[in-house]
Amino acid sequence: MARVLMELGEVLIVAPRDQQTSTGRSFRGGGVAERVHFEIDGKAVRAYAVAATPAVVMRYAILLLTDRPPALVVSGINYGENIGNGVTISGTIGAALEAAAMRFPVLAVSQAVDKMYHHSHSDAIDFIAAADWGKRFAQRILKRGMPHGADVVNLNVPEGATRRTPYRWTRVSRMNYFRSLIKETARGPVIDSYEQMVDPRDIEPNSDIFAVLIDRIVSVSFLTLDLTARVSQKEFAEWDK
Repeated sequence: MARVLMELGEVLIVAPRDQQTSTGRSFRGGGVAERVHFEIDGKAVRAYAVAATPAVVMRYAILLLTDRPPALVVSGINYGENIGNGVTISGTIGAALEAAAMRFPVLAVSQAVDKMYHHSHSDAIDFIAAADWGKRFAQRILKRGMPHGADVVNLNVPEGATRRTPYRWTRVSRMNYFRSLIKETARGPVIDSYEQMVDPRDIEPNSDIFAVLIDRIVSVSFLTLDLTARVSQKEFAEWDK
């Protein structure tokens, strides 16, 4: 992602020092940001590691490590798709929401990969297509700004996608995309892991899950910090009797 963004302008990389999957927008950790030697195609890029969750890292990036307000914040590329009603569990989305709360344009990029790759770095994953899609939408945001009413552009690239794969504007599905797995132990049951568990017959056709899982196309969802339910005055009056 950083390699293609360098074609658009100056890049600053700030990342958690340790694995922080499924930390959402939680605030933990901090300390001094550690400067990291980082090169892309032989060119040095400013990069820092922070022993904190992605949301805290984002605050470090914007409040402490930049010498001017960023024109665009990009979170990702994440190992694994961030779709369905569990998107706020994601540290990638948590960091994006934190930047959005600070009133910056934000793009979150995630690539669908096998679950075995969700928790550790792997050179087996080819992020070239996802990076290209990220660049495409980064250019659009830089040129046109964020769509009115949107705080985060959430981009999800299916496994095996190419630059020619179609994309679709989608809604975030109300379905659980990942289901917790319960394991029996000597001390009692524990939540041990998770698995993808959706019934294709129940997936909303206009949703992010349908686009990525069924149609195998790129999903573009607009997220908002406004969590207010759209309850009409008439509905409220009926409910409030």
